[in-house]
Amino acid sequence: MAMPTGAGDLRERVAFDKRGSGSDGGGGVVTTWQEQFQRRAAYVHRTGGEAVMADRLQGRHTLLIRVRADSITRTISTDWRARDARVGTLYNIIDVTPTVDRMWVDVLAQSGVAA
Repeated sequence: MAMPTGAGDLRERVAFDKRGSGSDGGGGVVTTWQEQFQRRAAYVHRTGGEAVMADRLQGRHTLLIRVRADSITRTISTDWRARDARVGTLYNIIDVTPTVDRMWVDVLAQSGVAA
């Protein structure tokens, strides 16, 4: 797929989760993932390169998740995770980069690793 350029290209639904803490009900504290927001997104699958091929041999899949830039999506950071809201696939966020035209936020993510 070519890089998405319009709203019609945003066919996926992605939730972004941030690690938080809460009570375990017994006086202790437990660390959990808490959903921050959901956005329409486009997946751009990585297909070439030695690193991508090596990751596939280890059961990992690297892709670019592109979302529209706004005040909320600009807060995404590498200590968050992305989650496919339809099928539940979890993605570790490797890098977050706003595009030069400031219309999009590109999230480089990888599935198949413990989140």
